[in-house]
Amino acid sequence: MKTSSRLWCTSQLGLLFGLFGCGQDDTVITPPIAWYLTWSEEFEGPEANLDRAQWNIEIGTGEGGWGNNERQFYTDRPENLRIDGQGRLEITARREAFGGSAFTSARITTKSAFTQRYGRVEARIQLPQGQGVWPAFWMLGGDIDEVGWPKTGEIDIMEYKGQDPEIVYGSLHGPGYSGANAITSLYRLPDGQNFVEDFHVFAVEWDPSRIAFWVDDQAYQILTSDDVLPRGNWVYDHPFFILLNVAVGGNFVGPPDATTPLPQSMLVDYVRVFSRAPPE
Repeated sequence: MKTSSRLWCTSQLGLLFGLFGCGQDDTVITPPIAWYLTWSEEFEGPEANLDRAQWNIEIGTGEGGWGNNERQFYTDRPENLRIDGQGRLEITARREAFGGSAFTSARITTKSAFTQRYGRVEARIQLPQGQGVWPAFWMLGGDIDEVGWPKTGEIDIMEYKGQDPEIVYGSLHGPGYSGANAITSLYRLPDGQNFVEDFHVFAVEWDPSRIAFWVDDQAYQILTSDDVLPRGNWVYDHPFFILLNVAVGGNFVGPPDATTPLPQSMLVDYVRVFSRAPPE
């Protein structure tokens, strides 16, 4: 069973019995207070490839290095993307020539598989390190193909510079406040800790006109529509999908260098989504 302050069995959580049961080896999820589980990826089972019914795997270099001048080629190979047999997703960035790029990694999304409007979206993650290593756990609007970016909206639940292993960032990108002009704040671990040494829970709690960013049990940034409207449009009232990736290089982190220790992996213990109302 996965360790979490929110895992226990109770006959009152009928929804969870339907999803997971309550056997000795099952993962049973108790939602945070006032939340109801709507979707979960626990990455359980033997070492295997990712469940493609749950996730899309994006391939290649994207347009303009995925819009950020990134330097990796995203693949679906187990060398870059796998379930490690210990109940964790492993996304690994490598220094290797592939597809015309000098680095490889992986990027996955729930686009066309799962979207949700509002709720709590969380993942328990252990991060890599190194100059130019750029892991992220984030969301994009489900209408991106129709309206484009940044009009669709982007919620960066966790963004991280591998050269600053004690800091993560939470940001909103939308019309009038995108790219380098995103609305953002950072969270620094106390007492000299860093995000490489252990797992941490990264989350947003997203309601109409309000998004709060969390690390573990600490809310470090709360943004409302009143905060955003002086900069541009509030575009967070439609369904979004989830993304996980590890980029190498790019505008946010700068290029890797000779000190960058590759391969490096982001380990994801789980991804869970909750709503404030019981599922119908």
